[in-house]
Amino acid sequence: MKTSKTIKAAKFGYIVTSLVSCVAGIFLIVCPGISAQALCYAAGALLILCGVIKLIGYFSKDLYRLAFQFDLALGLLSVAMGLVMLFHPAGVISILHIVIGILALADSLFKIQTAVDAKRFGIGKWWVIGLTAVVTGLFGLLLVIDPFAGASILMVMVGITLLAEGILNLCVALCAVKIIKGRKPDIVIIEEYKEEEK
Repeated sequence: MKTSKTIKAAKFGYIVTSLVSCVAGIFLIVCPGISAQALCYAAGALLILCGVIKLIGYFSKDLYRLAFQFDLALGLLSVAMGLVMLFHPAGVISILHIVIGILALADSLFKIQTAVDAKRFGIGKWWVIGLTAVVTGLFGLLLVIDPFAGASILMVMVGITLLAEGILNLCVALCAVKIIKGRKPDIVIIEEYKEEEK
């Protein structure tokens, strides 16, 4: 598979999983009464899907190498947590909001770094990534410290966090993934380096 096709697949997967996360978030905001076990299964499946897409993205080597630069660790972590949620939901239900909060917080911190790097690359919309990353991180932090009084409010906050996470990854996919048909970044970089030596 050519590099450009792999990047396109990763970008498409990023967009799809981002939209799924947004839809799931909106659903939880509108219907916070969903059972915790059903949410655990759904979140587990979503995390595995997102993890696989992140791993594909990491090895795709897009031109900027910004969007997927931290996705090896995040992808493996997402898949691992997703498997735990699917096979041991009873042990995760009570701390589900903390798990989602930590993952959202970690992803947002890495995306802030992505925004900083995007600014150095001259990407005009770097601030969009940075702003959505900060907002997502704040919601993730709120889930971890859990200052909410009732389960319904907590579910709504989980939904808002998933929505923010989806918007964040959508912004990253649209703003920081550059595809040039037929380009092979590794080869180009080596050739440029050799020309500089001459």
